[in-house]
Amino acid sequence: MASETTVTLGTSPTNLVLNPIHSSWILDGEPVARLELLSSSADGTASTYFWDCTAGRFNWFYSFDETFHILEGEVKLKYPSGTSHRVAAGDTVFFPAGSSAEWTVDRYVRKLAFCRTPVPRYLTIARQVARRLKRLARGGSGKDAGSGLL
Repeated sequence: MASETTVTLGTSPTNLVLNPIHSSWILDGEPVARLELLSSSADGTASTYFWDCTAGRFNWFYSFDETFHILEGEVKLKYPSGTSHRVAAGDTVFFPAGSSAEWTVDRYVRKLAFCRTPVPRYLTIARQVARRLKRLARGGSGKDAGSGLL
């Protein structure tokens, strides 16, 4: 028997709520940031958001892995090394947990963000062991790994 799932459809951000940037991170201007939670994983380690922001310059510190895709506008990202990149609609960027960047938004930026809290190494190893044991119990081999889900 198949379990019932909920599928959410949507094409544009409609329920954006204020998501203030920490005041000590703001370097210039009065950027206004908003977000909309689109989905969360059952285990709470992953989520997807629409996020937008008006003009301003601010630091951003990542406590989780984030991959984002710019949907509209552009932003200049300056890394602690001093290197800068301008990313615009159509570009995708990955920031690992523990990284940071200075953001300069000239007018407006809107992104689709995929956020994931890294799992401790010992849990990753335990999951891999559980997957192998499950395959062995089914009579499968290491070559028949399937989708990679437990």
